[in-house]
Amino acid sequence: MISEAIVYKLIKFMLVGIGGTTIDFGITYLLKEKVKINKYIANSIGYMSAATSNYIFTRIWAFDNVNPEILMQYIIFVTISLIGLGLMNLFIWIFHEKFRINFYVAKVLALLIVLVWTFTAHYTITFS
Repeated sequence: MISEAIVYKLIKFMLVGIGGTTIDFGITYLLKEKVKINKYIANSIGYMSAATSNYIFTRIWAFDNVNPEILMQYIIFVTISLIGLGLMNLFIWIFHEKFRINFYVAKVLALLIVLVWTFTAHYTITFS
């Protein structure tokens, strides 16, 4: 059974993620559609830009974490985010290239799948 505390943290994590998703999609759209760079590079830059803001708000608010090893914790957070990015690009590629789903719809579907990975990893590793 999932505890109420975990559910509460998940909800807060998801709310932080909405802000991060806004940053991610905004930067991805700007770079892909306006600057015309490769869609996977644009996605990677957008995703990693959001990772920094997500770290700050996840640490302070979602997990209420006070670990003094901020740099090490940030490196772990970014490492998990990079794994998440790899998963994101893989799922976007599958949905967009193989199933011909619109790029941004594929990105949302991938995001929902990767959410499970990132929350679990941050809960059990980064902010344990």
